[in-house]
Amino acid sequence: MYNTIFLQAAGGSSLTSMLPFLLMFVVIYFFMIRPQMKRQKNEKKFQSALAKGNKVITTSGIHGKIVDIVDSDNTVIVETGAGKIKFERSSISMELSKRYLAPKDKK
Repeated sequence: MYNTIFLQAAGGSSLTSMLPFLLMFVVIYFFMIRPQMKRQKNEKKFQSALAKGNKVITTSGIHGKIVDIVDSDNTVIVETGAGKIKFERSSISMELSKRYLAPKDKK
């Protein structure tokens, strides 16, 4: 009984045996890889759009306002209640300007 099952499985074409692996790859691509690439692209776009005067929140939760941008070091200087602190652009997680906090029009 077991020999006939193995013989039947071995007799199938290579395409049908590879189909589950191809389907798994497609599912992984559309549910994991593609959204991550989109997220990284949006994050890079956000970091390059940072400008002086933007109110921001860092990844560590510090609220402040960007006072200077040092392009050679890829850093920003954020003014907080405790003073001025130098951060990497990648550590800025969110902008709190009016365009992001404004209510969206519902039409």
